Amino acid sequence: MPELSRFFGIIIYMNWREHPPMHFHAVYGEHEALITLDGRVYAGELPGRALSLVREWLALHRDEIAENWTLALAKKALKPIDPLE
Repeated sequence: MPELSRFFGIIIYMNWREHPPMHFHAVYGEHEALITLDGRVYAGELPGRALSLVREWLALHRDEIAENWTLALAKKALKPIDPLE
């Protein structure tokens, strides 16, 4: 699964064989959540602080995530996204 970003122990990735709704995966330790572009947890769960950081990162990179979604559906190489600093 292509990694898009990594920050504060959180790994963000997207599959090439994705399904609606538009989302990305966030992994923190043994926790994983699927997050939609409006910041909703579609499936899974993350600890509160990790989820807050993911939502902060999402607010900064929403357009880049949407672009990667389009690339993933076309089975093209995904573009890395800057981490949250």
